[in-house]
Amino acid sequence: MEITPGRITALAPGEVFVFGSNAAGHHGGGAALIAHRDFGAVWGEGHGHHGSTYAIDTMSGLDVLAAEARTFTEYAAAHPELRFLLTPVGCGIAGYRPEQVAPLFTGLPDNVTVPRSFLPYL
Repeated sequence: MEITPGRITALAPGEVFVFGSNAAGHHGGGAALIAHRDFGAVWGEGHGHHGSTYAIDTMSGLDVLAAEARTFTEYAAAHPELRFLLTPVGCGIAGYRPEQVAPLFTGLPDNVTVPRSFLPYL
């Protein structure tokens, strides 16, 4: 598995910044703010692919996060022409630990990079 860079300041063509959001798509802090400010995340869209970003709802509970992770994994597999840079979603403002979140992302396709903190749990 390829490791997501610790700090993402630019994206190459075809790269997608994958970040944690809330269901309302209020991208006011953390990686969500970076996604909105720098990479085209749409205010009010808390799920899915927008611009060069992919939003995963991490604030509506672990069950919702698990469903969002499955949806993301399927989406990434269906879009092998893109390279998805998965950040440590859920491990910031949402308050989860990597050992809680990383197992939700098992079975990722090769076009998804993973945060170093997730590696021991995948």
